[in-house]
Amino acid sequence: MDTRTRALALDDPMTNRRFAGSAAARPGGITTTEEFLAWFAERERAQEHAVTRIPFDRLSGWSFDPGSGNLAHSSGRFFTIEGLHVRTDREWRSSWDQPIMVQPEIGILGILVKEFDGVLHCLMQAKMEPGNINGIQLSPTVQATRSNYSRVHRGSGVKYLEYFTEPGRRRVLVDVLQSEQCDVVLHKRNRNMVVEVLDDGPPPDPDFCWVTLGLIQDLLSLPNVVNMDTRTVLSCLPVATDGDATAAPGRSRFAREVLHSLSSGAQPMWTTLEALRWLTDQRARRELVQERIPLARVCAGDWRRTSTEIHHRDGRYFKVIAVDVQSSARELRSWTQPLVAPVKPGFLGLLVARFDGVLHALMQARGAAGTLNGPELAPTVHCQPDNYAAVPERNRPRYFRELLSADPARVRYDVMLSEEGGRLYHAENRYRIVEAEPGYPRAVPPGYCWLTFHQLGQLLLHSNYLTVEARTLFVCAQAIR
Repeated sequence: MDTRTRALALDDPMTNRRFAGSAAARPGGITTTEEFLAWFAERERAQEHAVTRIPFDRLSGWSFDPGSGNLAHSSGRFFTIEGLHVRTDREWRSSWDQPIMVQPEIGILGILVKEFDGVLHCLMQAKMEPGNINGIQLSPTVQATRSNYSRVHRGSGVKYLEYFTEPGRRRVLVDVLQSEQCDVVLHKRNRNMVVEVLDDGPPPDPDFCWVTLGLIQDLLSLPNVVNMDTRTVLSCLPVATDGDATAAPGRSRFAREVLHSLSSGAQPMWTTLEALRWLTDQRARRELVQERIPLARVCAGDWRRTSTEIHHRDGRYFKVIAVDVQSSARELRSWTQPLVAPVKPGFLGLLVARFDGVLHALMQARGAAGTLNGPELAPTVHCQPDNYAAVPERNRPRYFRELLSADPARVRYDVMLSEEGGRLYHAENRYRIVEAEPGYPRAVPPGYCWLTFHQLGQLLLHSNYLTVEARTLFVCAQAIR
């Protein structure tokens, strides 16, 4: 029953219009922006939490294997920190060893939706994660790994989980596996779900709040408020159909063009089928060989393990650290765990341009150390700039300088956003969207292609086509006014 209902929901123009109506309801609905920010600040004060870095030997339940050096939990669950040898066909630095997080289980990222006064609202959570740079952030209704929701930690259950795991009075609107942070996590995927409540629904817990999609889009203009898990689920929502009057109100010309391109009948430079063939060709031609190796071997090479961290000898890329966590609002009030800590913020830039009146995004086929199926569609630029300080100019990321130094009048979005806080420590990236001048060249280098936002939305109905960073920029582009 749920499978059939899901298929109907994804193909139903009415469902698309309902989400468009929720996006247009800004501010307003059951919660205004001012009311939300007051509630969010109150939740920050009400939740007590503290995260402290500790030496590895103070981890409880975690230990390094004497033989392999891998860092694992005594339950055999959660995740492990292992070594990975990577070989590619890149001109610069074609092979390397690195630590990698291995978490084969698939978690649930789920948003519960319900109509109030004819407008869809999302049940969102003010949730603390140990790696968050600022304590709590706006999270999906359910954000849990399999180990967490199966209560390996012996803590309390995950609120509202039953709406996503048990058949009943619900309608599944979105259900798709998507990849995450493949630079530091091997083959990681999570189940992105949106489920509509068909009965009276649950009474909100104090840490939960019903808000419109439009309000969430407004919050994307603020740094480090809407977390990565929320962004990836929102990227999978069905989009407004052509001619839908609810799609445009209250938006700037740029955002209207984004929505127009999402439903435009104009002939794109490539059909979606041609784009898929191009990506398949990229995956077939490029070399990406991944070999799991002992962490001890990695730490005998370019990486060093101390009592408090695992780091690269040049001080670049990321570190593996350990933390002690205290929280009054989580399933467990205290625990310890490893986290991956990027050394510097990254830069995620998307170049967009209008061709034949339709907005296109310049995407690249990018492979990463932990990618499951080879390259995925990534933003125009995806890099940690400081890692390229000593790299020859020809090997530095294309379009980086162009997007970084763009005329401010062409910059449509520029906000620092946090990445996933359950595994990453204080990870944030600068997300920027730049609109090219009229007449921008259509020709692109190998490995890049122009796609419409409609095509990107179609690809997001499937797994492992767009990176999590590309999905974030897809959502941010729709939120621009």
